Amino acid sequence: MGMDNVLECGNPNSNRGMETKHVKVIAHTDELVEISFTKNWDFRTDHGKTVPLNIDKRFIVRRGVPGVYMYGIFERQEDFPDAQMYQLRIVFKLKEDKFRFMAISDTRQGVMPRGEDRDNTRSQTLAFKEAVLMTNPSNPQFRGEVDDKYQYSCENKDNKLHGWISDDDAVGFWIITPSNEFRTGGPHKQDLTSHVGPIALSMFVSTHYTGIDIDVTYKKGEAWRKAFGPVLIYLNSASSDDDCRKTLWNDAKRQLSEEIESWPYNFTRSEDLPHAGDRGEVCGQLLVRDRCVDEELMQAQSAFVGLAVPGNVGSWQTEGKVNLGTLIYDPPRNGPTLWEIGIPDRTAAEFFIPEPDPTFVNPLCLDAADKFRQYGLWDRYSDIYRHGDVVYTVGVSDYSRDWFFAHVLRNTGNITDLSTTTWQIKYNLQDVNEKGNYTLQLALAAASYAELQIRFNNPDAIQPCFTTTRIGYDNAVARHGIHGLYRLYSINIPGNRFIRGNNTIFLTQTRSHALFDAVMYDYIRLEAPAV
Repeated sequence: MGMDNVLECGNPNSNRGMETKHVKVIAHTDELVEISFTKNWDFRTDHGKTVPLNIDKRFIVRRGVPGVYMYGIFERQEDFPDAQMYQLRIVFKLKEDKFRFMAISDTRQGVMPRGEDRDNTRSQTLAFKEAVLMTNPSNPQFRGEVDDKYQYSCENKDNKLHGWISDDDAVGFWIITPSNEFRTGGPHKQDLTSHVGPIALSMFVSTHYTGIDIDVTYKKGEAWRKAFGPVLIYLNSASSDDDCRKTLWNDAKRQLSEEIESWPYNFTRSEDLPHAGDRGEVCGQLLVRDRCVDEELMQAQSAFVGLAVPGNVGSWQTEGKVNLGTLIYDPPRNGPTLWEIGIPDRTAAEFFIPEPDPTFVNPLCLDAADKFRQYGLWDRYSDIYRHGDVVYTVGVSDYSRDWFFAHVLRNTGNITDLSTTTWQIKYNLQDVNEKGNYTLQLALAAASYAELQIRFNNPDAIQPCFTTTRIGYDNAVARHGIHGLYRLYSINIPGNRFIRGNNTIFLTQTRSHALFDAVMYDYIRLEAPAV
């Protein structure tokens, strides 16, 4: 099996492998071997050449497990100069003549093009360099297909297993991530997995789908230390007489289950990775209080719970067992619901996702759950809404059919002449409390170099009733994401802005500097004045 691997730290203009100077055997028993490769950053020799970071790369081989566990411990001392670390990741480059079949999930699997098929002699670059339309690939079956590494992205909570298969040798190469506790960005953060190369990635930190809104700047005077991993690089094989792809994938899923069951690991030797017996315990109950929905407290559903105890750096060392008791969550609410659009789940997945242009189809994204990953869906807006923008009538329209998944620009066919778009929400109010304050709860699932302005009943008003100002760097539309960073705005609206009878809210995305200036909506709700 041929491959190269490197642990990288970089910024958008430079990815640097983390070279080390010293090696030490940490453990050598009948059951495992753990080796450490280290390098301490030195201002005199390393300034301007390498990222100011102390590095400890660990590798573990265990008896009975065909693979290697990898983790890293990174440290910045207080006197280290400023640095930006846009990416921390492990990268594997496999032999292209061997590994041709990629698997990311049960539905996203397939034979992949070769790296050369993305060259300008064999493909056409589309709206950005990562996306290509293959016109003369080495394998004719890929002619007319789109390839883009961002189509194979995955949310952290689902990014547990992906890799490659060599059909000739009936062997598999897999990256198994049993826990998300060391990744940044939370469970819904999206990131890269595997893609044409063949490349396999284990992403720890990145600005993908967040942009620079995520904190990747490390200042002089701020001490920092963190362990990333372990992840398991798992290798398996199958009989050539079997359906080797299915056998290898199912075996990798079985191994993933074993690793999850074993987390936190009890065999690592770094003090930065406490074993189960050295960890604290949190217990409690999470309830939701929303009396406009139910007078009684409700059990929380679809929630992710994390724990961060406030205190000085290192205060976790003095924490023991924490009993949180019963936590009551009061969701954003000022008054009873008049109407709502969408599902408050931080994504735009419930809205209308069009069929892709047949010219730009990727077969690995044909499953309904992956439909939003197809290339060029932003241009479908201009095809579908030829004669006007979205008009949504409360009580008549269906958001799964009538609310486009992204508020994008209108493509007039001239990339230098992109038109802003204004969406309308029409609704009827039988009574209006002119002296009360209404609330528009506006939750955005993504924003990229956008500004959303809102007007009530007068689309020509010079000053909007509300503006987000310029927000977002997540580039989720271009990178085939169904969300980026979540934002919530609770907008107070005086009752005299409304009229009895028919009303209209106008939503205008005002920025049109680039094709992908856009927002995605998560959920919109209009609330009456509080009772």
